[in-house]
Amino acid sequence: MNNSLASYILLFFSVFILSGCAALAIGGAAVGASVGTYYYVSGELKTNYAAPFEQVWAASEKTVADMRGTEVTPYKEIARGTITSIIKDEKVKIEITYKSKDLTTVAVRVGLLGNNLSSRFLHDKIAQNLSAN
Repeated sequence: MNNSLASYILLFFSVFILSGCAALAIGGAAVGASVGTYYYVSGELKTNYAAPFEQVWAASEKTVADMRGTEVTPYKEIARGTITSIIKDEKVKIEITYKSKDLTTVAVRVGLLGNNLSSRFLHDKIAQNLSAN
């Protein structure tokens, strides 16, 4: 009986891993992000950009300006920064974090609980502004 219980547990976790829900099997943490991969965790859509921190910061500021953001509050430290604003009556928070010389992580949250589609739209705008530089 003990052997069959172990088999069921192994089967249970195998289903999650094979169905693409590996993050659930490891406690909900998204691990091993690469450039071009998006993770929607706790209302934030995160991805890495293959660009220096300062370029990503400038592209994010331009995105907020292009979207006619109001009540814009930028806060920048040495290796991280946050831009908060109101865009089309929704509170937007963009967190930018230095990872390495040419790798920067950006997390976007739209609204109180997060909006995946709106966050992805803003990420697309940031990527577009990065490619224009």
